[in-house]
Amino acid sequence: MKKIICSLLCLLPISAMAGGVDEDFASRHRFYIGGTYNLSWWQDYATDTELARGKTEYGYDAIVGARLFNTFRLEADYMHSRAKWDVFAIDTDTVFFNAIVDARIDEKYHYNQHIVPYVGVGTGITWYDSKDVETKNDMNVSLAALAGIGFELGEYFALDIGYRYIYMFKPNVDTMPELNPSAHQVRAGARINF
Repeated sequence: MKKIICSLLCLLPISAMAGGVDEDFASRHRFYIGGTYNLSWWQDYATDTELARGKTEYGYDAIVGARLFNTFRLEADYMHSRAKWDVFAIDTDTVFFNAIVDARIDEKYHYNQHIVPYVGVGTGITWYDSKDVETKNDMNVSLAALAGIGFELGEYFALDIGYRYIYMFKPNVDTMPELNPSAHQVRAGARINF
């Protein structure tokens, strides 16, 4: 029964694409810009000799995106954040490229949908900068998984509340060379469609 329910949920975005191409949301509003404010919980990291306890930090994102279909969008996402532990901090600037699936069913069922859940994945490049420690890798790959809910307030404006998990490959910190910064983020932001 669980497999059947999961399969049906996976088919929702596909069934939404069966709507009329000329009258769907994606053709009326192909592009969007937006921003988010992030609260990040950085994960603890331990070695044989040292423990770095992750701290909570704030950051922000600037987003530019395009809808290919009602249920699928691609976006470029610039994130600025500070990865912080009790012993040091690293400033990070990341450019993510995200693929996002929206659970939009309004075109298929002629229902005016204002709450649109979404899930997505992203990959990007992170630049590291620190005054506390030396990093041997100034740039590396990062991965992200995200989920959330968009609250559409008319055709042009949407509020987003979501979650993102971030995993950054080794900046090669001199005191902790095996550190892979990772964080859980709660995000709140807005998008403007045009």
